[in-house]
Amino acid sequence: MASGKALNRELSKLFNEMWDADVHRLRPGKDYTIDVQGKAGLAQQGDSAVQDNAARHLFHNVNEERLRSIKTFATFISLLDNYEASTGVAEVVTPEEIVENNCFLDAILATEVMRLAHDYLLKKKLAKPNLADFKHQLYDIWFQLYARKEGDRPDSCGFEHVFVGETRHGKEILGLHNWVQFYLQEKRDQIDYKGYVARKNKTRPDKDDQVLSIQFSWKGSVKPIGSTFIGVSPEFEFALYTVIFLLSEERVTRETVKIDEYELQVVVWRHGQHIGTAYPVLLSTTTED
Repeated sequence: MASGKALNRELSKLFNEMWDADVHRLRPGKDYTIDVQGKAGLAQQGDSAVQDNAARHLFHNVNEERLRSIKTFATFISLLDNYEASTGVAEVVTPEEIVENNCFLDAILATEVMRLAHDYLLKKKLAKPNLADFKHQLYDIWFQLYARKEGDRPDSCGFEHVFVGETRHGKEILGLHNWVQFYLQEKRDQIDYKGYVARKNKTRPDKDDQVLSIQFSWKGSVKPIGSTFIGVSPEFEFALYTVIFLLSEERVTRETVKIDEYELQVVVWRHGQHIGTAYPVLLSTTTED
């Protein structure tokens, strides 16, 4: 199961049910507009400057009123400023942040998307039936702190890496696979979108594509290629990555799935009993962290 390249039909079916149930997903052209612009140039991890083939922001506009009126998005956004970006610097979790983490988990557990994921995991005997127990399991997988590098103080967690982003030695961007964080950082001019990375069978993405591979800089470093869902709810991504994480004990799991029109490889790295990283790869691109 660890690196199955063949399409996983069982997971594709589940993830499409989750996709269809994702009533909080923002709609392209209606709730937000993206501006893909030019194709990104070649870049490597560690580069500090690359050619900029996108003069404007990726997000032309987002209906922030709608975004913040949805409880799962609102509670998610409140978590984004709770982390120290640099790896190697110990994280301090305040009692207030623990409350915020719990509010977010309560909000997503009330959704149909998470119910579908929970039901599936119950059938596989990978989750407890009691929602409070399942919530505890999710907290441990996503929010429990650990050290990215052996010997360091606890400086990271799955949530921070995947959804917020981290930097290493001020030279590399780790994680940051979430469109809301990207949009909010871009709005503050913290992120500079450099262009799209094309997938094989399509010369360029359209403005209504809801999975993109992109290149950008953040905090003085370049992410040569980062893949992200666009417009989806936090519960959709949480459910997707949690299911794949719990299905496998392997250090790295790559599952090929078809969700809506997108053929993806969903990649989940395990860090002990916690998520190390997780992201979608459009099947035209290969490696990233």
